[in-house]
Amino acid sequence: MEVRDFLLQLSLTPGLTQKHLTVLVTWLEEHPQAVLPLSWLAICQLLSLTPQQAERGKATYGSPRQYQQMECQYPFIAICDANYPMLLKEIYQPPVILYYDSDLRALQLPLVALVGARKVSTYGQQVLKPLIRPLQTAGIGIVSGLALGVDYLVHQQCIEQRAVPIGVIGTSLDIAYPKSSTTLQQQVAQTGIVLSEYPVGTGPRKHHFPARNRIIAGLCQTTVVIEAAENSGSLITANLALQENRNVLAVPGPINAVMSVGCNQLIAIGAGCVLRGEDILSEMRLNNI
Repeated sequence: MEVRDFLLQLSLTPGLTQKHLTVLVTWLEEHPQAVLPLSWLAICQLLSLTPQQAERGKATYGSPRQYQQMECQYPFIAICDANYPMLLKEIYQPPVILYYDSDLRALQLPLVALVGARKVSTYGQQVLKPLIRPLQTAGIGIVSGLALGVDYLVHQQCIEQRAVPIGVIGTSLDIAYPKSSTTLQQQVAQTGIVLSEYPVGTGPRKHHFPARNRIIAGLCQTTVVIEAAENSGSLITANLALQENRNVLAVPGPINAVMSVGCNQLIAIGAGCVLRGEDILSEMRLNNI
């Protein structure tokens, strides 16, 4: 069995967490001659699994049903693959398996993340559109989360302006969340690429979305926050980017506008200020992207 297929098998085994998978990836790198797949007993010993974890995975690991499940997944890149995005590989606990819908060449472009609030204001709509054109002209791929609000508008504008959209979602690729985003998700796949770390049939869970944010930030050297309230989820993405020593930019707004509080605070603590698309390009050039 190839390493990438073994990693897929592990990712589909109940009881194994992202942390467990990361440990096994390191072990496999240190033992390139290991015969795969490893026995379940060997995995339990390597990971020091609790009896409950061991029992949970035992019935599934290596079963005919699991191998059938492996065959039913979307195409994927594994962390051991040469075409796995290098910036993403550098983050804390990168996804071991990343499923994709459409053309992987989109990930070879220089990428910037554009994120923002779900309750986008008229101001947010107005400032977003002119930011896309310079990025499209420069051949920059644009990453966002296919959520409502700013994310939705980012992908919509990418399609209208013929930029390359990269959507990262918190469900499996066969499920759109919310359902109203189904058509847009299909369009993003047709013109760019949609990514997910979740296997077929995985619906939305509250913890999936912060996890998705680490992938959005991890794919890009630069993250731009368009609009964000004081406790916006977009600030989670910005903080993740900062933790990974990536660049964070923000679009300023009126000091009395609720949806600009988060952006203004980011700028106050040192984030770059975006007044036009060229400001984003300048920041990316400074980092040799």
